[in-house]
Amino acid sequence: MKQVLQSARTGRIEVAEVPAPRVLPGCVLVRIGASLVSAGTERASSEFASKSLLQKAKTRPDLVRDVISKIQRDGILSAVSAVRSRLDQPLALGYSSAGTVIAVGEGVADIVPGDRVACAGANYAVHAEFACVPRMLVARIPSAAIDFQSAAFTTLGVVAIHGVRTAEAKLGDTVAVIGLGLLGQLTIQVLLAAGGRVIGFDLLQERAELARNSGTMAVSASEAEFRDLCTQHTSGNGVDCVLITAETSSSGPVNLASQIARDRAVVCAVGTVGLELQRKLYYEKELDFRISRSYGPGRYDAAFEQKGRDYPIGYVRWSETRNMEAFLQLLADGKADVRPLITHTFDVEHAEAAYELITGKKRERYLGVVIRYTRDELEPTTRLELVSRKTQTEAQVKIGVLGAGNFALGTLIPAIQACDGIQLEGICASNGARAKSAAEKFGFGFCTSHEEEILSNPKINTVIVATRHHLHAQQVIRALESGKHVFCEKPLCLNEAELSEIEAAYNRAGGRVQLMVGFNRRFAPMGKQMKSFLENASGPMVMHYRVNAGMLPRDHWINDPEQGGGRILGEVCHFVDFLSFLCGATPLSVEATAIPRGAEDQDAIIQLAFSDGSTGTIHYVCSGDRVFGKERVEVFGGGAVAVLDDFRRLELVRQGRKQVYRSRLRQDKGHRAEWQEFANSLRNGSPSPMSFEEICATTLATIRIADSLRSGQERVIANELEIAAAPLVS
Repeated sequence: MKQVLQSARTGRIEVAEVPAPRVLPGCVLVRIGASLVSAGTERASSEFASKSLLQKAKTRPDLVRDVISKIQRDGILSAVSAVRSRLDQPLALGYSSAGTVIAVGEGVADIVPGDRVACAGANYAVHAEFACVPRMLVARIPSAAIDFQSAAFTTLGVVAIHGVRTAEAKLGDTVAVIGLGLLGQLTIQVLLAAGGRVIGFDLLQERAELARNSGTMAVSASEAEFRDLCTQHTSGNGVDCVLITAETSSSGPVNLASQIARDRAVVCAVGTVGLELQRKLYYEKELDFRISRSYGPGRYDAAFEQKGRDYPIGYVRWSETRNMEAFLQLLADGKADVRPLITHTFDVEHAEAAYELITGKKRERYLGVVIRYTRDELEPTTRLELVSRKTQTEAQVKIGVLGAGNFALGTLIPAIQACDGIQLEGICASNGARAKSAAEKFGFGFCTSHEEEILSNPKINTVIVATRHHLHAQQVIRALESGKHVFCEKPLCLNEAELSEIEAAYNRAGGRVQLMVGFNRRFAPMGKQMKSFLENASGPMVMHYRVNAGMLPRDHWINDPEQGGGRILGEVCHFVDFLSFLCGATPLSVEATAIPRGAEDQDAIIQLAFSDGSTGTIHYVCSGDRVFGKERVEVFGGGAVAVLDDFRRLELVRQGRKQVYRSRLRQDKGHRAEWQEFANSLRNGSPSPMSFEEICATTLATIRIADSLRSGQERVIANELEIAAAPLVS
């Protein structure tokens, strides 16, 4: 399918051929008929992407601070690699479209194929011939008289509706609208439909006249005249509320609003404007300043938008979905008409011209810019073959990748690509544009949005699972049942039931395939050196692992118990495995305490007892400063001490002699060495670098750490008799 993409590095707009998305649970697959180009949001995004690195840095100093912190923690080469990886990923443009549903995902019962719908949301309602959109971000078009080009305005219409609701504009209120671009024109139509008396202002005369033609009581392109109009039409009292729908870095609109508003009026910023308020008038009139957030209740709530958990109508009358339905009903009733607002229409093949228009490369006035899609007979194709690829005919390891997230693209695949004797066959991601970008960058033979293309491909003998955590277990099982070797990025699974299913699938394979999990730290050069040094120490060890993990937003997918499983399952497994590796023993029991108690994925103190008598303590801290080093491992035993800082500095002490090793430019956590050893074992038919028993022991220990955090009680993992029956292979 065709999709409009933008380079994050250069800002270049491209109409690319990418795999069509497949329908996901809780979503609908829509054949798009039309999409609206947002002159404000998309112009700002395009202008930012077009800036040089220095200009980007000046615009986003917060990102510069993040890069500097990464340099301090991980070294300059690691930071540069991460930045380049992010800049190589294409940006999907668009967030307002309309079309016909061709498939519905599991859990969707009230939308059926053939329904005509409006779609909303960045990364969902994109400029593409097909889109997979969560159910709560689509609304059925109520009348056949509404064409797709009109319905494509729904998202922006919803922004206008929610702005009016946020301002609490009531029947008979006199409302001033500052900024009569597309959003301002839609806001006026919504206000008039609600019985408001509207006075409009814009610096462009033609926009003021367009507002006048829609029924606005008074309009002006002169600021002085606008102030006078607001005085005249309110008997000198000032307007009841002001809606600012302009887009400018200037604070002029918010201060103009304070001049025309009555005492205790509401001023609501709907557009992106400067917010340096002049306190005097706001104070003297006791004005209520508000900011309208996008589409309404439900916006940015993952449980609502992505999981389809609607708000009860008795408690939230106007969710973002119901706001979409309300705007479409205004179109159906003839109380809103967006057709006069459309100034330009482009076929998707010529979408670049739309961006030349909104970015000012074409010296031409515009307002509503629509992209249309005319191939109604087109069927979604989820696989795309690539012409240019790097073929290694002698390669014995033929790889298919599931997932194209930041870690896969920035760390994992580059590490694999650097290994010998490997052929990258195919890559799958639900985002077709991302899959294609990764395939072209790393030389895959094909890209796809359907995992079956990887799992059933006879050329592929090794599958990498690098998707979100809740998908790992079933994808691992399906790959094993397909007779393929599996490398699963941690965690292997999220609960004991899934672990049991994986064990059963592995046993059914009867040793014909290997399973590896991405516990990379044991393969790090300094980790191996530390292990070699400690092997000469006799007796149990006392180990301490301090992790300054830093906070994640509460709505981050890793914190979602259904998708990510939480940070303990998602990350602490690394540290359990590394301590097991250092002492060469299996965890017997765990006990974990959360600080504050009951906050499972906040700061945690974890105690582990190992089968050789060693003990390990993991301090997992989320409340620290990320600028400080992340990981520090201290091991004491047999008259020796070993201290590893962030896999960049290793200190070894025995008999009064100290040795210090440093890596100044790059942090090496063993990703490449891990993959080279795994690939060697596949080619040579030798045992896996990690035994299946080790993988299961670490996974089970981590699951029971999470359980101990919830219960506050010690959890046993195995006893000495079980360990003796299934000895750990180091």
